[in-house]
Amino acid sequence: RLGVELGKVQVYQEANRETRVQIEESVRGKDVFIIQTISKDVNTTIMELLIMVYACRTSCARNIIGVIPYFPYSKQCKMRKRGSIVSKLLASMMCKAGLTHLITMDLHQKEIQGFFNIPVDNLRASPFLLQYIQEEIPDYRNAVIVAKSPASAKRAQSFAERLRLGIAVIHGEAQDAESDLVDGRHSPPTVKNIGAIHPSLEIPLLIPKEKPPITVVGDVGGRIAIIVDDIIDDVDSFLAAAETLKERGAYKIFVMATHGILSSDAPRLIEESAIDEVVVTNTIPHEIQKLQCPKIKTVDISMILSEAIRRIHNGESMSYLFRNIGMDD
Repeated sequence: RLGVELGKVQVYQEANRETRVQIEESVRGKDVFIIQTISKDVNTTIMELLIMVYACRTSCARNIIGVIPYFPYSKQCKMRKRGSIVSKLLASMMCKAGLTHLITMDLHQKEIQGFFNIPVDNLRASPFLLQYIQEEIPDYRNAVIVAKSPASAKRAQSFAERLRLGIAVIHGEAQDAESDLVDGRHSPPTVKNIGAIHPSLEIPLLIPKEKPPITVVGDVGGRIAIIVDDIIDDVDSFLAAAETLKERGAYKIFVMATHGILSSDAPRLIEESAIDEVVVTNTIPHEIQKLQCPKIKTVDISMILSEAIRRIHNGESMSYLFRNIGMDD
């Protein structure tokens, strides 16, 4: 799109699985844009990126801009019981390697930007998905935007308000990984500590959460249901949501997501499910999954990434790419 040649570089793995990067042209005093798509082998991909960034830094590149459409480990951005915030670790590693700017898309939580001490441009894919809905779903005026859990209600609300449609929220599903129960703050103190607490100090116990049976808040009967989310990887929750919507009378079910990771046997499960179409962007390659499941459709977002690269290189304003994006989008 930019009419620029790719830089000459060799990236390969040696016999002992070490990654070696060889930059084969001068990058001194240049703006280097390193585009890294996250493949199935996430950790190798990250290592390739870090080594290449460091190689450019030691070759005196002026600016090193990482273009990472899907930021890996972005789901591990909250403290879990005796776990760690991996996306903060990854951000620190990237900054330490020498990255001076990051362009990414639809971070799982937009607060991840705060883990970096460099500028981060968190671009949005929703304009492309909204355009797809308007152009490819003929009867979209009869649609309802569905959040498969209350956690993704904000995204659904954003879609619904832009398309002037109604919203429905599915509440009370099987325990999901994002719940508070797996948070370490619920672990009871060990027996020996109880004696240490002063007898007059009675700490009130937090009542454990219990999900109610599945309910759909909002009317989906005789409507097209469009489930929106940012990542579609493990499809079980989407399949359960689709079944619930079918029971409630939705006659067509679409799933819209920015990042189509679709790992393991997700394509087969989608093919056998009640979902009519899964629309994802090409932030992650999924050609193989598309061969396994014709229901998967792709929206091309290279346009916004190339425009971001052009604007950063020319020192132009980026606000044009963020127009009409509110605080909670």
